[in-house]
Order: sequence, then C-alpha cells, then structure tokens
Amino acid sequence: MAFDVPANAYARFMGRYADPLAPQLADLAGIRLGQRVLDVGCGPGALTAVLVERLGADSVEAIDPSRPFVDAVRERLPGVEVRQGSAEQLPYDDGSFDATLAQLVVHFMTDPVAGLREMARVTRLGGVVAACVWDHGGGRGPLSPFWEVIRELRPGARGEATGAGARDGHLAELAADAGVRDVEPGELTVRVPYRDFEDWWTPYTMGVGPAGDWVAGLEPGERERVRTACAEHLPDGPFEISATAWVVTGRA
Repeated sequence: MAFDVPANAYARFMGRYADPLAPQLADLAGIRLGQRVLDVGCGPGALTAVLVERLGADSVEAIDPSRPFVDAVRERLPGVEVRQGSAEQLPYDDGSFDATLAQLVVHFMTDPVAGLREMARVTRLGGVVAACVWDHGGGRGPLSPFWEVIRELRPGARGEATGAGARDGHLAELAADAGVRDVEPGELTVRVPYRDFEDWWTPYTMGVGPAGDWVAGLEPGERERVRTACAEHLPDGPFEISATAWVVTGRA
C-alpha cells in the first residue's frame, strides 16, 4: 500500500477530508480533559492534533506503520510519543489508555479483527474504543467519483468497496468479533471544497493509497483517458465533495 509518501502529498489527497472528520470522531468518543488517549494509524496527525488540542501532548500517544508519517507527526506535534508499528501488534501494556481511536485505518489493517482486538486490549476496562471507515461500499466515500469512472472504463475493477468496514454494518460486526462491548454504529459526514477540477485531480497523481497506486500504474495514454473521463463527471469550477464514514464506538 502506497503510504510511504511525503506527508504533504497525503494532506493534499486525503488530509483535506481527515482534518474536518477528526473533531467529529473525538466528539463521538467523548474525549475530555484528563484522559490518556492513543491514536492508532495516525497518518500525518489529523486526529492526533485534535487530541492534543483537547488533552495536551503529554496525554496523547500515536502509532503508524509509515515512517514518513511518524516523522511528520513528531515534527508537527513535539511532546507526543509517536511510534512506528502496526495495529495488529500494539507495543503497549494492557489497559494503558482511557480511549483508543482509529480514524480511516481499519480497512487498511492486515487483520482488522486482530487490530480492533489490540485496540480494546490496550484500553482500560470500560474505556472507549472508536473507529471510522469511509463508506466506499455505499458509494459515499471521498473517492467514489474516481472509482465510478474506473469501473466504467474497466468493468469488474474492485476499487475500495470491498475493504474491511467499508459497507453498511461491517465495521460494527468487526468490532463485535474483536470483543468490543456495547458497540454503537453511526455515520459521520464532511464536505470538502475544491477550486476546480485540477485541484481535485492532481492529488490522484501523487501515488497515495490504492487510488494513487492505480493511477501510477497506468500508461500515459490510459492515464489521460481516466483524467478526461473524471473531468466529464465533475464540474470545472468550484464544487464540493460530500463524504460519509461509518463509525463505531464501544467499550473495552
């Protein structure tokens, strides 16, 4: 998966959605002063920054498998302990945190149930476990316009619709299978503005995530064909993309 990319590339591509989503996830998880919280799969730090604003750097830890992202969070948020590692093997003791959150990460976990189980393990008894994943399966994710075009050009292309937690009810099912108690499903929605089509298209050429991998693997002529088809589906002038994520909260 192409996440060993510069943090600013991710910021231009998905960070513009992750930033407004983060406060909503923190609100839903009931994050409040005095808690100690872990951000699993922190990326360049969209959620981590919100947690620091609310709790202070000493009360927040973060972990991500991407070295560029780990370095970016360390530079952006001095005082936060940031580690490189995977959700499936969290390097923390049992019950270390009052809440453990994973924003837009579960569908990239090698073993989502194991990752969510680890999140519950490092959370104190009765503490909050929360996660969210874009509704790729329902066509309401931020990348849905792109994958719709790809499927038109190449019928049978999978896109990200089959990712873990990316369809109705699946994230809650995974959390329950991981032993998270009192699982409550819901939705979170953001709207992101774009100046024009090029503002929307250019981040797809930066090699970020599955969509970036797809574009990077195209021959120049095919890439231009995809770009032209996307332009036909989207306005040229200012427009917004609405994106909805499935979310679950539960108790360790």
